[in-house]
Amino acid sequence: MKEYLTFKKAGGKVDKFFPIYSDYKEQAGSATGHYFHQDLLVASYISKNNPTRHIDIGSRIDGFVAHVASFRPIEVIDVRELHNTGHDNIRFKRMDLMNADEIEPAICDSLSCLHAIEHFGLGRYGDPINPSGHLTGFKNLLKMLKPGGTLYISFPISHSDQLHFNAHRVFRPDSILNWQNETALEMLSFSFVDDAGNLHREVPISAVPVETEYGCGIYTFKKI
Repeated sequence: MKEYLTFKKAGGKVDKFFPIYSDYKEQAGSATGHYFHQDLLVASYISKNNPTRHIDIGSRIDGFVAHVASFRPIEVIDVRELHNTGHDNIRFKRMDLMNADEIEPAICDSLSCLHAIEHFGLGRYGDPINPSGHLTGFKNLLKMLKPGGTLYISFPISHSDQLHFNAHRVFRPDSILNWQNETALEMLSFSFVDDAGNLHREVPISAVPVETEYGCGIYTFKKI
């Protein structure tokens, strides 16, 4: 109220009283959490590598996809519809990645799936129920990649594999190393966001604390 009266005495015109009480003591913004770190980190990798064709599966449109679209075209695939974004660098196709018949083999040299694979087959987004949806989806991701192509993938990590129906799955950090069978992969890097929302960049998987409850693993693989 003192600042309001000071503003009025200084000649300020107020049309509506709309008090905000706490912004002055908060930080300038949020720079923490799964999405902030994974979206910015993977977008920086793609900027550096400059692939010929990058496709994204199910990642956040107003986060990661927007980051990448600010400097290059990105093709987005999701099981749900996406209305026209108004931005030419975002090209959308509706498709169910668990349906092998819809997958074109070896179509891109760069592929991302950030905080999405854990939902496959749980029905949350209108996808068909499939208890092994994450394995089917991962197999089809690798099918889409050309040999030598790069896969960026992230998902929630914890001290044990868990299913929280119908929200998501949570995986041990090393579980993904056992997901693929016939496709040879090389892990290029691993980063993770800890329970406090802080990023640990390019560290061994063993660096994840064993007591982790809900972190985020961020993996970069090369298809051999």
